[in-house]
Amino acid sequence: MKSKPRAVFMAFGTKGDVYPVAAIAAAFASDQEQYQVVFITHSAHENLRVHLRANQVMYIPVSSPPAVSPLEHYGSTEVTFSAHKREITQNHRHECTLIFEDIFGDVPNVEGDLIAINFFALEGWSLAELFQIRCIVVAPYVVPYSAPSSFERQFRKELPDLYKYLQEAPSHKVGWKDVIHWMWPLFAEEWGSWRSLDLKLSAFPFTDPVTGLPTFHERLPSPLLLYGFSKEIVEYPGNLNQQNKLCSAHLGLQFFIEFPAKELPVFIGLSSVGSMGFLRNPRAFLRVLGTALDISGCRFILFSAGYKPLEEAIESYAKEASSCSEQTHWSNEGVSLFGGRLFCFCGSVPYNWLFPRCAAAIHHGGSGSTAAALQAGVPQVICPFMLDQFYWAERMFWLGVAPEPLRREHLVPDTDEDFYIKEAANMLVRALDHARSSEVKARALQISNKLSNEDGVSEAVRVIKEELRSCQ
Repeated sequence: MKSKPRAVFMAFGTKGDVYPVAAIAAAFASDQEQYQVVFITHSAHENLRVHLRANQVMYIPVSSPPAVSPLEHYGSTEVTFSAHKREITQNHRHECTLIFEDIFGDVPNVEGDLIAINFFALEGWSLAELFQIRCIVVAPYVVPYSAPSSFERQFRKELPDLYKYLQEAPSHKVGWKDVIHWMWPLFAEEWGSWRSLDLKLSAFPFTDPVTGLPTFHERLPSPLLLYGFSKEIVEYPGNLNQQNKLCSAHLGLQFFIEFPAKELPVFIGLSSVGSMGFLRNPRAFLRVLGTALDISGCRFILFSAGYKPLEEAIESYAKEASSCSEQTHWSNEGVSLFGGRLFCFCGSVPYNWLFPRCAAAIHHGGSGSTAAALQAGVPQVICPFMLDQFYWAERMFWLGVAPEPLRREHLVPDTDEDFYIKEAANMLVRALDHARSSEVKARALQISNKLSNEDGVSEAVRVIKEELRSCQ
């Protein structure tokens, strides 16, 4: 019996990095029933399992965390963090190799086999080379890093033959354009040692493992690179669960939203920023929000994103407020602070349900939050912390759907001194006033209307199918 072709989608990172690729994997499996489709990601994204299984996609977790930050080791030595990160990376790559051996090791390759990776799953490129499977890149965000300024000079000096080989490549073959755009990390020493020692490949891609010379006898096609950007220069990850329904655990949130008030509440969510170590003083963050509420008269919805220190600070605040007879509501559905004007919620809820019910969204500039706010047509206030978050914060300002990006200390100051709290709150309120202006509201709705005519997931599946046909 002929084996089914296999399509392995591998995505690492936080939700905004992973969920869009999961949506494409599910859509691909529904459209291409002849494929065995697998999705590999962190075990932290276990909640994807049910959605993927419903679309006949096998979910395979790896134990590595979505992100590792040196700020989590605040006060520890750099060596300690480096050793910790190195151990996580080694275990992560070992797990990935074992998974690929289970999928591709015992069964001969089938025409149409495919590996799709995001930029945080570059081990997939080398594993695709090991098992001789076509590899494409599915990127729901811009390249999160650029090559060092000295990269090309060093490459030309240390690998002159390979540099010439790549420079002379025909336009449709892998060439220097691909390396300088996104492949350059594959030529770093950390990848080379893993390739040569563990995978028994050449240390550098496109070279012979014995001679170390470029593979002049074989030039691979330039890999398909699928960016998740709308023609309006935005990204929309889609949603595996399209049903806009709320369970009973969200009734407190729904009541807060629908409570009679002059304006809709403002959403605040920093996603993985806390777990990445950037939210060092959760109590100061809550004080900023409380002071901003006093100044503006707004209402806020705060998502804790499961970050325990923030949830502990919320609990502490609630207990103190309760002892002072301030209006504070404790329940399994959420916590209301500051006279009922801040609703703190620790669960999860579809952004495509929540954001249209908000006056604005304050967030960190992650691809998922940015895309959801654009799709909903709500103004944004963005406080970026790392990587492509800075790009999207600037891009939203340029598009006219957000004010200038907030500096970190104007949302999550490290100190809770009164002066800094008040300064941060004033900056936050100023940004919110700009975001809720009639011009920004109109621009946000205009872009949302344009996006409503697009279906990025279906377009991605169509392009992948075309790529597979071109290989036959």
